[in-house]
Amino acid sequence: MLDLILPLECGGCGAPSTRWCEACAAELALGAVDPCVVNPRVDPQVPVFALGRYAGARRQAILALKEHGRGDLVLPLARALAIGVHRLLDWGMVETPLAIVPAPTRRSAARRRGGDPVARMVATAVAAHPDIVVARVLRIKALARDSVGLGTAARERNIAGRVALRAAPPRSEVLIVDDIVTTGATARESVRVLASAGSRVAAVLTMACA
Repeated sequence: MLDLILPLECGGCGAPSTRWCEACAAELALGAVDPCVVNPRVDPQVPVFALGRYAGARRQAILALKEHGRGDLVLPLARALAIGVHRLLDWGMVETPLAIVPAPTRRSAARRRGGDPVARMVATAVAAHPDIVVARVLRIKALARDSVGLGTAARERNIAGRVALRAAPPRSEVLIVDDIVTTGATARESVRVLASAGSRVAAVLTMACA
């Protein structure tokens, strides 16, 4: 019924008659050295890794999932994320037992999107791993604005003091996962809050770097 109402098209390039085409799948695939280290303008004080640039099919898929309700794109994005987590484990950047903490999102944004897309990607990516848990322990307090369009200094002011714990923090090693790293302001505040509560944050992993 949904296909009769909404045209079936690729979430990465808009190609008809497919939800995710082979060309976009190839573009989303990780290279031999991915995820790579990135250096956001605001240093989170832990290594930051990205699966790729926020461009092309990767950008369109993230936008379609977050802003256009394309829940079917959770799976291809989660597959790429799973490979990224596996490589960080192989490289010794993180260790098990491991808790993956999705980056916090504004409550209003989560309501509008029908849930937290980052948390859904993370849960799908590590569902079969016995030594990794998903810990949704961060939240953004009220009054934080949408960061789209804000510069580095404005993002820092917007997020400073507005990331808080919603549950007891993990005692195992922590990997923070987000969809996009732009300035690094949210990552740094998330690391600060978790570290202040006694968690060992090893790194930040993002689907894309802007």
